Amino acid sequence: MVKRYSNGEVTVIWKPDLCVHSGRCARGLPLVFDPRRKPWIELQHADTATIVAQVERCPSGALAWERDAAARSE
Repeated sequence: MVKRYSNGEVTVIWKPDLCVHSGRCARGLPLVFDPRRKPWIELQHADTATIVAQVERCPSGALAWERDAAARSE
């Protein structure tokens, strides 16, 4: 299973099977990543650069990101 969350600029990809539950995402950006909430990822709470930087800190690779097509064409 893979889940995708987009803000129109980037899509955050979550692969739960890879997640080691380090909590780094939730501690780093608690308004964006809140495992008690459904959906647990809400990208509207931070700017794109901050989200990308936090996703890149994921130690397991369970979180990844890609630039959205609309953002690439600008």
